[in-house]
Amino acid sequence: MYWIILGVTFLVSWLVSSRLKSKFRHYSQIHLKANITGKETAEKMLRDYGIQDVHVTCVPGELTDHYNPMNKTVNLSEPVYYGNSAASMAVAAHECGHAVQHATAYSMLKFRSVMVPVQNVSATVLNAVMMLSFIGGAALRQSQAFPTELVLLIIIAAYSVITLFSIITLPVEFDASKRALNWIQNQGVVSGQEHAMAKDALFWAAMTYVVAALGSIAMLAYYVLQLLGIRRD
Repeated sequence: MYWIILGVTFLVSWLVSSRLKSKFRHYSQIHLKANITGKETAEKMLRDYGIQDVHVTCVPGELTDHYNPMNKTVNLSEPVYYGNSAASMAVAAHECGHAVQHATAYSMLKFRSVMVPVQNVSATVLNAVMMLSFIGGAALRQSQAFPTELVLLIIIAAYSVITLFSIITLPVEFDASKRALNWIQNQGVVSGQEHAMAKDALFWAAMTYVVAALGSIAMLAYYVLQLLGIRRD
């Protein structure tokens, strides 16, 4: 069952990621009539919201766009930063949506930020426990000395934090996209078709987070059932 869940999650994640990249590449080839780059989009959206302490920078790679609340930067990948397509506008506005969340103290973003160090520790603990289980688990299980229930409890605790983090991420991402699309529409510089392309691009970007959350929930449920099975025995 473990490998089935892992395999299905990986497959769905790969399919969604491939779809996202395909959509982005397609929409990136269709230039906006307004000829606005991602950089200009980000700078204008920040100005419109009165945010003056956030800087827009260019980072290498594809789909590496992100907002960094620590140094208050909207980091856009080169295709987005220099691009003047519906995709580049959508991504740039989405990342600025996070900056707006930060500036307005959006509650879910604050909660997510608080959870980041806890999530990082949980991920480290989970990786360590899984590695130790694979390396020494077989020998210990043969000697009846393997603390299966304790290991499962640690894994469940770690996965609970990771799952909660992935669930909290969803409203943060959806809200940023909503802010982005509303701002784009209110600008009146894109056609209905261009707005639809921007919306579609952000939809597939959001789906990557949905798949991650569902995969995490499935793995958590698997280990909980494993623990319940042991206790019944």
